Amino acid sequence: MYGGYYPNPVGIPSQLSDGKQSIKVQGQGEVSLKPDIAQINLGIISENKDLISAQQENARKSQMVIQSLLALGIPNNKIRTYDYRIDADYDFKDGQQIFRGYKVTHLLEIKLNELEKAGVTVDTAVKNGANYVSRIEFKSSQKQQYYRQALAAAVTDAIEKAEVIAGVLRVQLNRIPYLVSEVTGTLSPVFEEQTTFVKGVSTTTFEPGEISIKATVHAEFHF
Repeated sequence: MYGGYYPNPVGIPSQLSDGKQSIKVQGQGEVSLKPDIAQINLGIISENKDLISAQQENARKSQMVIQSLLALGIPNNKIRTYDYRIDADYDFKDGQQIFRGYKVTHLLEIKLNELEKAGVTVDTAVKNGANYVSRIEFKSSQKQQYYRQALAAAVTDAIEKAEVIAGVLRVQLNRIPYLVSEVTGTLSPVFEEQTTFVKGVSTTTFEPGEISIKATVHAEFHF
């Protein structure tokens, strides 16, 4: 049976209401793999006291960036707008709010199957008008498959821990858990820039490394 929550400290034997004894443990599993997808979030920020001028400048630069990415061979369906907003900016002086102008932000999400293109993609976008990079993340298209492997390893780890505790206590453990609760999380290599890039940046290199996919379970065993 699956499900359940364990308020007691992990690994502490407890007495159940039906008179049975139990051991509660936490099992962890981890699988490392190489990513096969790069996701880049970048964009164009334009500022002007006149809103129409800011919009027009932003639209022109956005089109230049998109066309330059298409020229790299990135398919159109791998480029999408994920945020577009207009903000009014103000300065504060002597307790007064002074209008500074408008800021138009257009952010794009680019997905690459060729990880080696991540650097040249950023460089090309910057050279053609992009001035903001907020996130570069490496992912796997087979994440669920590898997560299941990590989950299986987590269950095995929980059984082994329960057996160690039972061995110390010199009791006979039922190796089939009475309750299992799944807690999961996936860690990916992420480059957080969230900054304005200066034009002229070149030969940017990103190392994807490995993705670590982790799974955690809480398990309860009777003895």
